[in-house]
Amino acid sequence: MRGRLFLATESRFEEVLIPICDTLENADYLIPALIYGVGVTQSTKFKRLLPIVRQVPGRSGIRFHRGTRPEHSKGCILISGSDEQKLTARWLAEQTAHEEIRLEICDHNNLNLGQENLYR
Repeated sequence: MRGRLFLATESRFEEVLIPICDTLENADYLIPALIYGVGVTQSTKFKRLLPIVRQVPGRSGIRFHRGTRPEHSKGCILISGSDEQKLTARWLAEQTAHEEIRLEICDHNNLNLGQENLYR
């Protein structure tokens, strides 16, 4: 399933969604459409720092990582290799600055990222 990842930011009067990258998900393993915390941890499978989606009901190890076909995923959100590096660097910086990043899945065509206070 193809989707789009957006960064949710606040403008003076409203929330603005800025497109970041395209995503792929395996329709057989979609995670529930909820709001999740996102962090960056060392992946034991991929042997590098990767963004991880926290507290997915009944699941663990759901990450953003590179991939070109939905079959490459059993729940993870796939992005291009260069986008993976950019997202990992961004989230690592936010995590270091003690900012909580939230992932909001309204539907699987639109995935929204932003600071925690945008979703309260």
